[in-house]
Amino acid sequence: MVQYRPASSARRAWTVGVMCAAVGLVIAMVTIANTALPALAADTGATQSEQTWIVDGYTLVLAALVLPAGALGDRYGRRGVLVAGLCVFALGCAAPLLTGSSTLLVAARAVTGLGAAMIMPATLSIINGSFPPDRRGRAIGIWAAVAGVGGLGGLIFAGLLLRYFSWHSVFVGPAVLAVVLALACATVPTSRERNPAPFDVPGAVLSALAVGALVFGILRAADGGWGDPVVLVALVAGVVLAVVFGRVETRRAEPLLDVRLFLDRAFALGSISVTVQFTAAFGSLYALAQYLQLVQGYSALDSGLVLWPIAVSLLPASMASAPLAKRIGLPALTGTGLVVVVAGVVLLGRLGPDSGYPALAIAVCVLGGGLGLTAPAATSAILDNVPPDKYGVASAVNDATREIGAALGIALTGTVLSATYTASVHPATAALPPAAQEVADGSLAGALAVSGRTGPALADAARTAFADGMENSLLALGGIVAAGIVAAVLLRGARRGAGRPPAPTRPPVVPSPPGERGGRGSRPRNRPTRGT
Repeated sequence: MVQYRPASSARRAWTVGVMCAAVGLVIAMVTIANTALPALAADTGATQSEQTWIVDGYTLVLAALVLPAGALGDRYGRRGVLVAGLCVFALGCAAPLLTGSSTLLVAARAVTGLGAAMIMPATLSIINGSFPPDRRGRAIGIWAAVAGVGGLGGLIFAGLLLRYFSWHSVFVGPAVLAVVLALACATVPTSRERNPAPFDVPGAVLSALAVGALVFGILRAADGGWGDPVVLVALVAGVVLAVVFGRVETRRAEPLLDVRLFLDRAFALGSISVTVQFTAAFGSLYALAQYLQLVQGYSALDSGLVLWPIAVSLLPASMASAPLAKRIGLPALTGTGLVVVVAGVVLLGRLGPDSGYPALAIAVCVLGGGLGLTAPAATSAILDNVPPDKYGVASAVNDATREIGAALGIALTGTVLSATYTASVHPATAALPPAAQEVADGSLAGALAVSGRTGPALADAARTAFADGMENSLLALGGIVAAGIVAAVLLRGARRGAGRPPAPTRPPVVPSPPGERGGRGSRPRNRPTRGT
């Protein structure tokens, strides 16, 4: 039986608010860097390769280290790891103030990713450990909604800062927020395993290498294509390392992650659902950011603001997700929600150079509704199928699948969009000098620059070619989500709990308010408790 210390509604609301602010900051930092990249590159002289790693280094380190970081929180205290992560995050964000070197900027982004890896699983595990099961649904729904719109928030935040300040401001702002949140986290409950096992170093190393290789290969595919030898080697290495990780973990008495959890229907379905959701969400956002600015002519700030309808559907759907999952079942809700996601992605793909704002608003509203229905239920399915001692690791699984899905979405969208655009625009660039043709065939931004010398016909053709590429890339994303729907249908007939590891024999974890010693492994005091 899981025990909970009494806490007021105000205290729980404060905990949810602080945790959501922290996870929102982590997600927003992805799009913040994207928005600042043009100004940053112009000031520092960063090469295209360095620009890529300024963006991707953060995602790579976050994805690779989130599972070991979640395990550290389980063993040594989730609040302590969260506060440490916020401090590391702040240091990484503040580093650009001290250097103009693009190489050091890449290193600073990797440090920021390390801090983010420590933050993400701790936020969700603290929320999950602070509520009894019958009250977790709404809290997890809010957390999932904030994580879902965090990228959009990053666009708006960075756009506001860049309108009035230099690119340095988009790193200073998050650094200050991280420090404020670190202080606020001193007031939230903490918890950890009662009898921590020795840290699984082999499992941590293997998991970091496996996830890191997979994410590196996926990110590299956005530039080099899926047939690039480096991409193929990285993906194969990631799969092989994942298999080795699974074999090693099944033989350890106290594994970092009990891989048998993936044999449980709900846990597996939740993991698949989160992956394909973020594939669709981040792939769509990647294409939309360019479409809105280069095709529709919005500024960086306005391109974030016009996407506000996504919150209109995502937030209420997130609140309804957990009750609906209980009423109709996780597989049915997942399948329904993912169908709505596919519909939203297809509607976005049909946007063209002459599309009006209502078509955009309807499309993002439909996409937000699908994400809102599926994300909280999937997250709850992952967390509800592990013992309380392992909330940090389960939260890290949820976060790792998000990052893998996001990387896959961006890479898939980028490669399909680029290939289609180049093929579609080439007839309009065939008569250009070789140097101008290479620039115009390479990107819509390049074609628009060349069209200033050749006339508006090239710009019109390039915008149409980009719309064609966006449609094809979003159809590819829809195919990935459709595979998730098939998985939901297949898993619906599977026996719930198949392969689930035996129940833990350790005493349960007890979340402790700040200043009390109960969360540090001491025996529970003889006092009234609530729980299930």
